[in-house]
Amino acid sequence: MRFAPLKFVAAAGFAAVPSAGYAADLAVAPEPVDYVRVCDAFGDGFFYLPGTETCLKVGGRIRAEISAQQFGDSPNFWDEDSDISTRFRARGYARFDARTHTEYGLLRTYLSAVFQNQTGTAGDTATIEFGFIQFGGLTAGRAQSVWDYWTGYAFGVFFTDYTDIKQNLFSYTQGFGNGFSATVSLEDGTRRRTNIARLNAAGTSLIAANAYGGHRVPDFVAALRVDQGWGSAQVMGALHHVTYDRSTFQGTADSELGFAIGAGVTVNAPFVTPGAAFLAEAIYTDGASRYGIDSWNGQITDAVVSGNSLETTTTWNFAAGYRQPIFGDWEIALEGGYHQADAALRAYDFAQWGGNATLTWQPVSGFVMGAEVGYQTRDFTRASGLSDGDFWVSTFRVQRTF
Repeated sequence: MRFAPLKFVAAAGFAAVPSAGYAADLAVAPEPVDYVRVCDAFGDGFFYLPGTETCLKVGGRIRAEISAQQFGDSPNFWDEDSDISTRFRARGYARFDARTHTEYGLLRTYLSAVFQNQTGTAGDTATIEFGFIQFGGLTAGRAQSVWDYWTGYAFGVFFTDYTDIKQNLFSYTQGFGNGFSATVSLEDGTRRRTNIARLNAAGTSLIAANAYGGHRVPDFVAALRVDQGWGSAQVMGALHHVTYDRSTFQGTADSELGFAIGAGVTVNAPFVTPGAAFLAEAIYTDGASRYGIDSWNGQITDAVVSGNSLETTTTWNFAAGYRQPIFGDWEIALEGGYHQADAALRAYDFAQWGGNATLTWQPVSGFVMGAEVGYQTRDFTRASGLSDGDFWVSTFRVQRTF
């Protein structure tokens, strides 16, 4: 067992001090030295909490960035005098990871709190990024959605071609050996909602939006995954309750059961350079559009109320990414995707595609500086009054993880 000193208390010697009444050498017993035991079982940075067999790791991250916000075709963040066109943002993460071996498997508690201040926001914000308990194969709390196979190589500040959803869930994972595992999960369905829209009688324009009802049935998500030396792959499926608020928006349309299916694969490419990797992902959704990507244009719907029926929206989503270390401390990342939404009648069918290019430098372990350029375009195929557009964004970031 290795030890690391927590504090040292030196014993102080008292010299004989002559006085009228006495003169003696006083010996003072040294205080005991406290140690923290290093915990080797879970990697670097863990130590045993005194008096327990629980290992704790304390860490965090500080991020500072400046962004030229969405520019390009109007409407954008530069076409009005009141727009916040250039944004500063500072973000801090505090992370606590406690783990204990038990006869039932690993007991883990993880908390990541995020503190942020940015241009245009009144005051600071504080949120929970993650807050979950794991016991054996069970995960309960706020965690990464089981659906999310790929969460991007680039910074993804504005435009994403994937979903990156942290949410409340209860999931169970069963490992089968050789890198294979299966997970089932009940998740908060409100985090995957986009919109339910009502059309006029002619089916040509919206007369109500955000017509979702209350949350009654959680989303059910399942995934089968493999992780091996060559890379990883996952197939996943999800069921999503599309419920219409008839009391507020009137009509007799009933709820529908939406779904999503997808698959992704990552292939390591050490033959190019160590650390290089390719990724591809394909997703189809029906009534569950936010399982495709989480940065849809605002016209996206999960369903459209047409007469007395609820017509679900279907989407196709394709994404790919590549990252490669270059020149030792530098890395490039490229990613992009194509997404198509097919809504009922004339309700805002459109195609959307875009990508990000990132260049980062890591001169010291855990410290990264980098710049990113993102692009997105939209093509509304059957909607009147909506303009196609091309949009850009650029960001420079400095980040330290410890």
